[in-house]
Amino acid sequence: MKQRLCIELHDIAAATWPQCAALLAMLDEFGRPPVTLLAVPNYHSLGPLTATPAVVRSLQQRIARGDEVALHGYFHRDDAARPRTPADWLRRRVLTAGEGEFAALPPSEAARRLSAGWKELHVALAPMHGFVAPAWLNGAGAWSALRDSPFRYAATRDALILIEGMRRVAAPAISLSARSRWRRAASRIWLRALCKSTAAVPLLRVALHPVDAEHADVMDDWRRALRVLLDRREPTTKASALGLT
Repeated sequence: MKQRLCIELHDIAAATWPQCAALLAMLDEFGRPPVTLLAVPNYHSLGPLTATPAVVRSLQQRIARGDEVALHGYFHRDDAARPRTPADWLRRRVLTAGEGEFAALPPSEAARRLSAGWKELHVALAPMHGFVAPAWLNGAGAWSALRDSPFRYAATRDALILIEGMRRVAAPAISLSARSRWRRAASRIWLRALCKSTAAVPLLRVALHPVDAEHADVMDDWRRALRVLLDRREPTTKASALGLT
């Protein structure tokens, strides 16, 4: 069996749609590979995604041609209790820029946001099988809530998790950090190294973010990487990779 590649586009919202559209146009240069679209119901509390009909229509069109939508948090902002340890502070405030929304939520609040996100997106953007926490940070409360949710899979940075039975499928994600010039320079080197070190991985994920579209050099880096990866691998959505569709 040919190795597979899941391309995931993070942080889809009305506020980020121009950048997301640019990234999708770049991906379509490679023959319209299927994409997993990670949608945020109310990104940074800037307004509901479903209140922007043009974005919803665009996503529906993508679903019709083979893409899938997964819930990607609710606000995409970490507003839980303050970190208690230096390690937790580093993880939640520095490495993830304060966006790990589900990293420290109690089970009741995690369940409330999962339910609200499902209700808001599922009807307009069905079928929806997956939940991907912002920054891939699921705390204990999130995992507990997911077990009683309608979602069939979740994700960490290194794997996809089938919620029934909590079966782990190895699927490391590679991404770029474009928040500053030095991060972009380091990421360019890191991306090449990751593409080489994951060459034998059966299922690999590529994680694109709206900020990537704001830098021509980052877009060129992705084009070079995707040209190689898609030559070697069969593109698929996460749900299809897990046999859910």
